[in-house]
Amino acid sequence: MPEQGREQGRERGAEPGGAEQRTLRLAGLSAAADTGMDRFAGLVSRVLHVPVAFVSLIEEDRQIVPGLVGLGDPWASSRVLPQSDAICRSAVASRQPLAVPDARADDRLRSDPVVTDLGGIAYAGMPLTDADALVVGFLCALDHEPRTWSADELSDLERLAAACSAELRLRILSAQSRSAQKVLETARAAAERARSDAQRLEQEAQVGLDHAELLLRASEELAQTSGLEDVRRRLRDLFVGAGKPSYVGLLVADKDELHRVADPDIEHAVEREVLTLPLSAAFPSTRAMRERRAVFVPDREALVADYSPKAVGFFDRMGFTTVLCLPLRGSRALLGVLAICWARRHEVGVTERATLIAASGYIGQAVERALFLDERISVARQLQEAMLTELPRTEHLEIAAAYQPAAVGDMIGGDWYDAYHLPPAPPGDAPGALMVTVGDITGHDMHAATIMGQIRSMLRQATLDHPPYSPATALTALDAACSVLPVEVGGTLLHARLDPADDGPDWTLTWSNAGHLPPLLRTPDGRVTTLVEHDVLLHAGIGPFRRTEARRALPPGSTLLLYTDGLIERRGHDIDAGIAQLVTLFARHGDRPLPELLRLAESRPADPAPAEDDVVVLALRVP
Repeated sequence: MPEQGREQGRERGAEPGGAEQRTLRLAGLSAAADTGMDRFAGLVSRVLHVPVAFVSLIEEDRQIVPGLVGLGDPWASSRVLPQSDAICRSAVASRQPLAVPDARADDRLRSDPVVTDLGGIAYAGMPLTDADALVVGFLCALDHEPRTWSADELSDLERLAAACSAELRLRILSAQSRSAQKVLETARAAAERARSDAQRLEQEAQVGLDHAELLLRASEELAQTSGLEDVRRRLRDLFVGAGKPSYVGLLVADKDELHRVADPDIEHAVEREVLTLPLSAAFPSTRAMRERRAVFVPDREALVADYSPKAVGFFDRMGFTTVLCLPLRGSRALLGVLAICWARRHEVGVTERATLIAASGYIGQAVERALFLDERISVARQLQEAMLTELPRTEHLEIAAAYQPAAVGDMIGGDWYDAYHLPPAPPGDAPGALMVTVGDITGHDMHAATIMGQIRSMLRQATLDHPPYSPATALTALDAACSVLPVEVGGTLLHARLDPADDGPDWTLTWSNAGHLPPLLRTPDGRVTTLVEHDVLLHAGIGPFRRTEARRALPPGSTLLLYTDGLIERRGHDIDAGIAQLVTLFARHGDRPLPELLRLAESRPADPAPAEDDVVVLALRVP
């Protein structure tokens, strides 16, 4: 400490006050026995051979003696001495050692409490100082007899006082170190709390981002779905982030049951085991449906308490711990349930639950659209199938056909095929000749399907009303009827007749083509011929038109392929190139069974975009 600071410390020491009090607090000393201070008093008594010795520390209005030897009660019990008038004032003021051979001989000291109360006659005291040289007390020796203190005795007392001061300073440093350590620990704890708070805030921010992303993806992804399978497929990757569930299931209501929609691409054990649940079953999903509310099962204990053993066993086998089931609401009714499952216990907070409920709203809208679309497709396919001909059975020809609706519009269109036997000739004979038609009325909607049904019926009637059943004659009659009747016809068709030869296994193909794509003929040697003969397309504005027809022999092993443009035409692709690709496929695989050949032809386009037109394919083979 600089000299100026030391002088200020000495000035403070002249009148005991706050600085000394702080020193004593740091040293941990008070008006109570202290083992260390008692030891120093004992050393003074033994080294100086005095009956009384004590460590006296100065407080504002008293002296405390945490260490003493030779003093009885009340001093030994209270450890407090009255403030000495003369001796204490003299010692503190001088800050120097004080040695008195006989206090009774000194007019200033004879009335001091050291003499009157403690019976002290000879007195020696050495100051005790802190690290700033502030006097905080004295190490004292007291004799009941007059005594001249030798230089050695005072030197010994000084050394003991120095050791006692060092003890005080060590205690103060230790207290300061503990205080600093506490401050450091407090700072570290505060830093750790700040770091923890920062991590928590970061996690909360990430969770918030995950929730926002979930809602954004739900609104974007689910708006493009085309059916229940597509909704289920998109649900698989919809939920991301730290709270990503281990399984998300979609259950759709049907009367008194919930039907699980299986993932079309990935096989889940959940979907293999339980595909249908009656609404009366004690499962979380059925409860959510019955009570029309979100049902949360936090752990296995809650599952055991509230649900059936069958439900518990199922969730145990699947490895689920936490489950949240959300009812999916449509515009007029509940559509089903979204089951969100976690393998480990997962706390679903208020914000996450609100986010998942909001996401279930998007999912419910997608499910409602998908159910409507699936129902519409189903009805359209049933209608289309009802309008398509059931292929006739014949022992003399192999015949197969396929229809695929467009992926846009009303899922129904104007493409069709037809096949039927002509009346036997002469009457009573087995049917021989076979009429086949493939046509394409413009459009892929209900109007096109309606026109198609009319044209198909009119063409049948025109054929059967004009023996000997010429394809060209029937088409000419159809043109004449369309020019008179209010039928908004527009499109193409190919009308053909197949007759067995009278004197061999061959068949004869006679056809008339109203602007339709050319049929393909594959002969037994694997060669494919494009039958290009054709007339103008079918249209009410053209008026009556005299149609022509062509003939071709079909030896055994021949295969005839009729089709509509949906099979070979895609946006941005040349139709001639599509026909060339079909010819190549037909040449390579035309000897396969007809159903397999049709599947190959239908799957041929490599364009991933949804088909914009319906497709008809019809194949015939001479055995």
